[in-house]
Amino acid sequence: MSTGFLSVDLDALATNWRALDAMTDVETCAVVKADGYGLGAGKVARALAKAGVKRFFVAVAEEGVELRQALGPNVEICVFSGHMRGDTDMIADMVLTPMCNTVGQLTRHLEALPEHPFGVQLDTGMNRLGLEIGEWASVAEIALAQNCRLVMSHLACADEPDHPMNRQQLEQFHLMTDGISVPRSLAATGGILLGPEYHFDLTRPGVGLYGGMPFADAQPVAYLDLPVIQIRELEVGETVGYGNAWTAKRPSKIATVSGGYADGLHRALSAGVNLWHGSQSVPVVGRVSMDLITVDVTDLPELPGSLSVLGPDQTVDALAAKADTIGYEILTSLGSRYARRYAGG
Repeated sequence: MSTGFLSVDLDALATNWRALDAMTDVETCAVVKADGYGLGAGKVARALAKAGVKRFFVAVAEEGVELRQALGPNVEICVFSGHMRGDTDMIADMVLTPMCNTVGQLTRHLEALPEHPFGVQLDTGMNRLGLEIGEWASVAEIALAQNCRLVMSHLACADEPDHPMNRQQLEQFHLMTDGISVPRSLAATGGILLGPEYHFDLTRPGVGLYGGMPFADAQPVAYLDLPVIQIRELEVGETVGYGNAWTAKRPSKIATVSGGYADGLHRALSAGVNLWHGSQSVPVVGRVSMDLITVDVTDLPELPGSLSVLGPDQTVDALAAKADTIGYEILTSLGSRYARRYAGG
């Protein structure tokens, strides 16, 4: 095959969820938005449901529809974007729980689906989604008297444990929610690691499930191998790739592998990135192009049939650091051309 192989270890995924669950005494849910962080929401969610997850979170109602079709009726599916105009039928038919973010959304929900479950998202300082303190004060009594399943907020700086914003948001969340009888949630992966003060009634880990930081003890979940299409020999002075970006300073063997920025391997990875053949690293040379990457395999003892991008020796966060980005972006950018293989679960 000329496409790369993306292997997903569902047992490692479940192990990561169990490890995060063991850090708290509350319900541990799972975030599977963006197609399960790029790894396939249906298969990821089924493995997590088997591990014990009863409540899932997605970004938009359309993702919730796909997830309901994959999981069936026995789990709760919450939608971060809330009850958007035009979503009413999807929310009702697929029994989704919108996390209402504005007074308008809350009004829309209670008028269109008065008995249907919902949640409320509060803004505690991130200024991205949620009701502000004055808005919440004006509607809290009405909302909490209905079928409200959850009141939540989101931490802006949880991946920096000493950042003062964490404490500021924690105090604001207490100010806005202390005394209510509805379950509360503040912590995603980073919030879990901040400790019990941040756990409230349920947690919502996302990236830590998939092997990403800030959960440093997470097991790798995604493995990516690219097939070698061609190996060519270069003389000193010959160049490789667009813009003659690399020049051979010695007789060299250059492998061209199938993968590029159309597959989520960003052009920024052109400089200083290694691929792997077993435990031996080999440098990318020239520019990452849309479909192809060139690699100097001169020092390998044998000619490779494939090279690894993600694996035990190169995590998603290590690769992300080379592209000056974050592991989230690497995972969610993984392209549709890869042949996907799922193990375990």
